[in-house]
Formats: sequence, structure tokens, C-alpha cells
Amino acid sequence: MVLLQAKTFPERLLIPPFLYFFLMLYPPRWIADPKARTAGAAGGCILLRRVALDRIGGIAAIRSEVIDDCALARAVKRSGGTIWMGLTRASVSLREYVGFAEIRDMIARTAFAQLRNSLSLLAATLAGLFITFELAWILFFTGNDPAWIMASTAVSLMTTMFLLTVRFYGLSPVWAFTLPVAALFYGYATCLSAVRYWLGRGGQWKGRAQARRRK
Repeated sequence: MVLLQAKTFPERLLIPPFLYFFLMLYPPRWIADPKARTAGAAGGCILLRRVALDRIGGIAAIRSEVIDDCALARAVKRSGGTIWMGLTRASVSLREYVGFAEIRDMIARTAFAQLRNSLSLLAATLAGLFITFELAWILFFTGNDPAWIMASTAVSLMTTMFLLTVRFYGLSPVWAFTLPVAALFYGYATCLSAVRYWLGRGGQWKGRAQARRRK
């Protein structure tokens, strides 16, 4: 995965969480483990052996997929191939996200597809975001013992873990405290992704909808 831009205010607020959430969904160690079902890839930089592509039936094997990079990795792994994904600072993305709307649309393009266009998975995801990234902060400021002790421990662990991602991008440690705000934004973008799918405009990319709701 190339190093994404984190220069503008929207990028600094939302791009490190993008990497943080991505690695939660696709832990690199699980990806590389041939016994684990997890398979992921970063579409901007993929090196694939021709024999592996032939074994899965070529690009046609993923022609209907919205999240095509991860679908490609999944197909290769299921066919018996070995996959690996890692991070780097040596290769840097040229794409810039000047405003919040651009990042919102980037998330909304694939978020509901990641949830298999399922309303129940959407509800579970939103609940998980709230419980994991918001509730601890709420209890930290409003709770009493022992809830406050548990909340402060959760906040400390959450902030410390995210700090590693923030420092990977060379940003100030202060940005580690913005994860709850970013989680709210990602929840909003995920809801928008679902709404666009239900309206027949899901998976928007380069002016066209890639994921239309099945009637």
C-alpha cells in the first residue's frame, strides 16, 4: 500500500483513520497466512504473477466486483496462491483530497459493498463504531467509577494504538485524539453508501454507478 497524502486538513483528519480501519479489516499477518480466510490488497500497487492470474480465469473472474483489488486477492488465495500486503513510505500516492466531500465519496463508493449490501450488517457496523470509538469517550467525560476507570483505560489504549498510525504519517501526536471524530465521519459515509445503493447509485466511480440495487 502506497503512502497516501496527509497534507490538507481533511486528509490529516481522515486518511490516517482510513489506514487504521483498513488494517483492522485486513490484518497483513492474516492476509499472508495461507490458513486464514482473510485476503486483501491495495489496488494502486499490485504485482501479480501471470500464472496466478491464469489460474483464477483472468480478470474476468472479478468483472462484477466493486472492491476489485480485494476480490482479486481473495480469488488468488482461494486458488492456492500466496499473497502478501505491506506498507511503505518509499512509494507515495499522487492523489490529493482537498475537501471532505472527496474523502466521503471515496469511502461511500465501497463501504456498503464491503458489508455485502446488508442492512443488518450496516446496523451492526454502526453499533460497533459507536461502542468502540464513541462510548468510551462519553463515559470518560460523564461516567463515575467503575465505568470511568474502564472508559479511561479504553481511551488510553485506543489513542495509543492510533498514535502509531498518526506517527507513520509523520503527523503531530495531537491527531491521535481525533479518532472518535473520524469514526463519526466514516459512519456517516457508510450510511450514505447504503442510501446511494438503495437509490440505484451505489459504487459511484468516474461518473457511473458500479453497484446498482437488485430489483
